[in-house]
Amino acid sequence: MTELMAQKQIHLVVRGRVQGVFYRASAAREAKRLGLTGWVKNRQDGAVEMVIEGEEDQVKDFLSWAQHGPSTARVENVETRWRSYTGEHPGFRIMG
Repeated sequence: MTELMAQKQIHLVVRGRVQGVFYRASAAREAKRLGLTGWVKNRQDGAVEMVIEGEEDQVKDFLSWAQHGPSTARVENVETRWRSYTGEHPGFRIMG
């Protein structure tokens, strides 16, 4: 019998030089590559906020990507909150 992988959700707030450096587009590409769902958006305070859902291993892989982001970004801090999986996101989208 195979054990099902745990589905997880994380809420991330990424600070540093993360706006205007293709962070959101890169995050969307990485999430889709890993088979994850959720959303990413720029915040007015200059941070990028994300909700990511999927298999725990892929979520962890995304989290390690988020800590550096694309080569154009300079990530200074990633605030991470693990949450219960909701399944409410049909795909991955870039918001405002």
